[in-house]
Amino acid sequence: MMLSDDQLDRYARHIILKQVGGAGQQKLLSARVLVIGAGGLGSPLILYLAAAGVGTIGVIDDDVVDLSNLQRQIIHTTDQLGNQKTASTKDMVGRINPDVKIITYPERLSKDNAEQIISAYDIVADGCDNFETRFIINDICLKLKIPFVSAALSQFDGQISTFKGYEKDKPCYRCFIPDHPGNVGNCAEAGILGAVAGVLGSMQAVEILKELLDLGDSLAGKLVLYDALSTTSRTIKLPKDSGCPVCGNQDR
Repeated sequence: MMLSDDQLDRYARHIILKQVGGAGQQKLLSARVLVIGAGGLGSPLILYLAAAGVGTIGVIDDDVVDLSNLQRQIIHTTDQLGNQKTASTKDMVGRINPDVKIITYPERLSKDNAEQIISAYDIVADGCDNFETRFIINDICLKLKIPFVSAALSQFDGQISTFKGYEKDKPCYRCFIPDHPGNVGNCAEAGILGAVAGVLGSMQAVEILKELLDLGDSLAGKLVLYDALSTTSRTIKLPKDSGCPVCGNQDR
């Protein structure tokens, strides 16, 4: 696939990076990324993936735009209140980059539809806000050997990791959190500084681009903890649980 003159201009700052170049940009244009959740994390993530020229972006979300979303969900705008988040996301991406194909799923990810949807993509970004959905993502990605980049938010902090439990010595999400941890407040209950979502969503975009381009060190087997109030981050190891009922006994 040859880059057009417009694409050479649009992606010039990527192309001059020796680690990316024209071949890397072509790889991005051929890539397929599924984003689960078009909310606080999904908004900056999708914007940066679209700007980077990721050729196909799938977005699954069953929610509509609410006024309380706009404090952090920057892909949606006031004139789109009441619209499906997938529809407003598609509209915004179309205005950012016509190279990008958006596939929308205005529904909730479930055990019934997850494998069919996820199997069409190279990598998954978890931007949801509940453990049940993350467990479904993990189990299907493990089965299909598809990596997924997961981030989570609290009031003034967040965390991010990449899960490749199908690889030797790399943990899956259930090695990290094997069961539902109980009553964990969401943004509506606990509140959140909106820009924190921007930080973690942007970090997700970086990690996905790294995985697609095979750049740098993967976050597989590691967890980054970000604290906005102290302006610090630290990286800890996530070991594989040999007794994990999901990935511990997989043949490799």
